[in-house]
Order: sequence, then C-alpha cells, then structure tokens
Amino acid sequence: MASTPDWARVAYLGPPGTFGELAALRATTNGERLPFPSHAAVAAAVEGGKADAGIVAIENSISGSVAETLDILIHDTNLEVQRELVVPVVHNLVVRPGTPGDSVKVIYSHPQVFGQCRRFLEQCYPAAQLEASLSTTDAVDHALRRDGDAAAIATERAAELYGGEILSRGIQDVANNVTRFLVLGTGKTAPTGRDRTSIAFTFAEDRPGALASVLNEFAARSINCTKIESRPTREVFGEYVFLIDFEGHQLEPAYRDVLDAVRPLCAKLKVFGSYPRWRTDD
Repeated sequence: MASTPDWARVAYLGPPGTFGELAALRATTNGERLPFPSHAAVAAAVEGGKADAGIVAIENSISGSVAETLDILIHDTNLEVQRELVVPVVHNLVVRPGTPGDSVKVIYSHPQVFGQCRRFLEQCYPAAQLEASLSTTDAVDHALRRDGDAAAIATERAAELYGGEILSRGIQDVANNVTRFLVLGTGKTAPTGRDRTSIAFTFAEDRPGALASVLNEFAARSINCTKIESRPTREVFGEYVFLIDFEGHQLEPAYRDVLDAVRPLCAKLKVFGSYPRWRTDD
C-alpha cells in the first residue's frame, strides 16, 4: 500500500458527512480535517495557510468532470496536485424518522448527485421538486428541517450525524459509482514510477490541426494520454481550454521533453501537477 503523507491540516468540502470528508479521512491518518463551504474555499484555505492540503472532487464515474474544480485549477489557483484518491460513492434517500416515502415532495442534494441517481428519481419520484444544496450533508440538514415532506440524497454518515432515517439505500444508477478526488498543496511531488500529470493549454487561434499537433507530440513518444476534455476560456465564446491527463512525471526526462515540445505550440500551457496514480490497494 502506498504511504500516506501526514498532512497536519486537511481542508475539504464540508460539513462532516460529505464524500469530501470520506476522501479527507483517506488522505491523512492523524491530521485535523477542516470543513469549508465550497471547493473554491478549500483551495483558498491552502493558499492562505489555513490548511496544508485541500481535497477537491474532480471527476465522477457517472456524471463526469466537476466543472467547478476544473475552473479553479485553470483560472484561480497555482496550487499543485499532490495525490489522487478514488472513493466509492453510495447514495441513500434520507428522511426525517417516520416519514413515509409517498409523502416526499421535495428532494435536496448536491447538483452532481441528481445526475448520478437519475433513474431512481425518474422511477420513484418523477414529480418531486429537486433542490440543490451546497453539499450532501447540507441537504440532510435542509430536509430534516421541513415538516415531513422532504428527503435528501446523502451518505450514511450524514444520516447518522443528523439523526435521519435511510428510506432507500444504494440508489445511484451504477453500482460501482466512484468519485476521483485531487489533493492540492504547494510544491512538486517526487516521481514514484506510477505517476500521472495533468495539464491545460490554449491556442492563439482556432485552426485545423492545432489540437492534433499537440497530441502528435505525445504519440511520437509513446506517452499514454488517459483523459482529454475542454472547458470554455471565459473570455471569448467558442474558444476553449484543453485539458490532458497523461501517464508520467513532469520531472522525468521523457515527460519534461514532451512538455518542452508542446509549449511552443500553445498560447498558454499550465501544469496542474504530477502525482501518484491511484490504485486499488491505496
């Protein structure tokens, strides 16, 4: 099993009971876990010295990338990725104790969660009003404050913390639902031999073959790109930031060489970090 860095203070998307907290529990064995109301606040806590590392969700196996986190990495922070974590996601329908299922008219949860439980919601609660919450734990708090007509989709731990009753367990559309988290911090990690590097880049102009020219540099060196996507630049409609994850570490010669080759092809290139790839025994 890979060793766990002993970060003294770890920030996560709170409050306690969220999947972010479950990731924080995996990120440190003895450190203090500090809840914050948003991923942006998590990053700001690390930048401001309030925490030594911050946990942010980056991708779910059902609903895809977390746009908020991508935009933070692209535009708002110079923190580097230190590690990745993959956390199994089990969603449960939580109500005030004694609430019958047919009385539920409003369901609270984090917006990402609704997409992960779409089939259950369409089959069992097609007429329910879906209300976005800042976190799954926040959703339980909102639901239990109402007068028996609300439910939340949340973790078992959140139900326990707030005294909720689980009406239905494992309601996610796919049984092996997982969320990938990144640990953000300062400084570069050392190569481990099983690393991943994440980058973002833009082009000065939209022209045929621009993206292919970058991908060809990876292909020419037999470097495996494990993920490719794009986000709007926020500056001009129709212009995009491209993001690539590839196997390898930026400090190793072969991967430093590909970044040197790609950089002149781009208007901007930003390396989010190189970090150990998650594996099942982590």
